[in-house]
Amino acid sequence: MDEFQVIETPAAFDEAVRRLRDGEGPIAVDAERASGFRYSQRAYLIQMFRRGSGTFLFDPPQIPDFSALQDAIRSEEWVLHAASQDLACLREVGLDPERIFDTELAARLLGMPRVGLASVVEELLDIKLAKEHSASDWSTRPLPQSWLKYAALDVELLVDVRERLGARLEEDGKAELAAEEFDAVLHRAAKPPAAEPWRRLSGIHAMRSPRNLAVARELWLSRDALATELDVAPGRLVPDASLLAVARTLPSTRRALADLREFNGRASRTELDRWWGAVERGLATTDLPQVRVPSDAPPPPRAWAARHPEADARLRLAKAAVTEVAEQMNMPVENLLTPDHLRRVAWTPPAETTAEAIGEALRALGAREWQVAATSQRIAVAFVEAAQSVEDATSDAS
Repeated sequence: MDEFQVIETPAAFDEAVRRLRDGEGPIAVDAERASGFRYSQRAYLIQMFRRGSGTFLFDPPQIPDFSALQDAIRSEEWVLHAASQDLACLREVGLDPERIFDTELAARLLGMPRVGLASVVEELLDIKLAKEHSASDWSTRPLPQSWLKYAALDVELLVDVRERLGARLEEDGKAELAAEEFDAVLHRAAKPPAAEPWRRLSGIHAMRSPRNLAVARELWLSRDALATELDVAPGRLVPDASLLAVARTLPSTRRALADLREFNGRASRTELDRWWGAVERGLATTDLPQVRVPSDAPPPPRAWAARHPEADARLRLAKAAVTEVAEQMNMPVENLLTPDHLRRVAWTPPAETTAEAIGEALRALGAREWQVAATSQRIAVAFVEAAQSVEDATSDAS
């Protein structure tokens, strides 16, 4: 078996930069994080492959400056699988492409039934790709050879996959719309930080008391501070379910907290003073959270029929029309048009029910030109039919 070397010295890095610069064609790129183990989402290994250059495994914690690599390959096409998952950690070390080809997104646009890398490789190249290390702790040092082999294979086959997918996109007449999608992924703005990130606690939506929510908030904030300090995934310290168990129970003493059987996790007792302090703050605060968080999003569609019958009719008929277009184009409906975009336009339609007005509304929400071209006319027709159906139903009732 080939011995894989991790690039962690200035000399090895400079040689890798030179060879990647002198290679041919697109550059396959992947990154491995330690999600589920570390708090940060930083890259702990970055893999690259280019024909005529070879495969390179970079150790980001040991490389203080990636600018020479960025300068050498910035203008080339980078091939990534599910690029949105890796772009942030690549940018964190200064690696940012000018153009990309996303093999997972291409597979979706082609209507492939399974779009994971192993499935795509098997279908296109007839090669079985083992994924046994995908959930490993990539902050481990030294990295085992079996892990490095797995990481190298992830990029060594990507250029071949890109070529097969590119040919299929051309055959299906989807090359231009795919380019729009790749560009949208590359330039999509990062989501702003959540105003109340503690509300991401799994299961918290069932909690209806402001006091219980206040305790949950303080526990989450305390856990998050400790996780940041230790660079450990929060759930590995104390699981969400344990924090919610405390918030539901509202123990009145430190001893009652310690005796709570549902409160477990490796830091549940070693950091008991921290958790008890959080409980005390939650019990004492006058800054109680709202149970319902104001939102500009439409209500859940299941409530539309009672609250807004015409919007409900618009959404039902437009969904059926968009689904039909997606089937004709052989792609998932969510790739043809983001479901939230359709819900928002159906709930608050433009003043004029025309394809042009619908298209402008969709563009304002972030839809791409090809999506507008494929759906706006069908949505406009569905909205007109919806208005007529509601009018007819009203006339019949009277």
